[in-house]
Amino acid sequence: MEIPLSDMETKWSQYLAPIIEQYGKRKHPLDYQNRYQLVAMVILSAQDSDKHINELGGNFFNAFPSIKELAKATPEDLVPYVSSVRNFGNKSNWLIKLAQILGDDKNIPTTMEELVKLPGIGRKSANVIIRESGGEAEGVIVDLHVLRVAPRLGIVKDEQKPKPEKVEKQIMAAIPQELWNQTGMAISFLGREICRPTYPKCNICKMNTVCKFYKENR
Repeated sequence: MEIPLSDMETKWSQYLAPIIEQYGKRKHPLDYQNRYQLVAMVILSAQDSDKHINELGGNFFNAFPSIKELAKATPEDLVPYVSSVRNFGNKSNWLIKLAQILGDDKNIPTTMEELVKLPGIGRKSANVIIRESGGEAEGVIVDLHVLRVAPRLGIVKDEQKPKPEKVEKQIMAAIPQELWNQTGMAISFLGREICRPTYPKCNICKMNTVCKFYKENR
């Protein structure tokens, strides 16, 4: 039996349709080739830039082409490849511990419950991994761009310092589950390309007819 959409879900499904159509199926900016690379790059990219992680990914994966090789490494072995990454000490420890827990690429979990048990993986990272792996969404990706853009749009309550978990819950409540995977990345790409922290390009934004920020500042 199909569950009818709530009024809020219907509203935001319609409002977000233009950016979901434009960005919803676009691949994440991390330049990974398989799920092992995706997991490692997601962990490394926390509080760092996707561009930076893409730049060092080639050398890192040449040295550690799979979880099996990574599991044999020490944190010191990773230093030449990740020393420029923010918080590289903790991330090196997380990656090696994760590799030792899993043992093989094929053992990478596919669910939120199992992914967040692994070192260095929280809900945001797990949502990215599930989305990029083609899995059924269990949440919404909330990165720094979504944290900025979602309150501007009005899909979540405007706060000075919104918390990712709270923002995620509000977005999940505003749209049907089948759109969760697409919506997080669509809002993120909008933030990367149009809804910048300063001087957002409101005049060309596809969301300006419904955007709370635009209505209040035009």
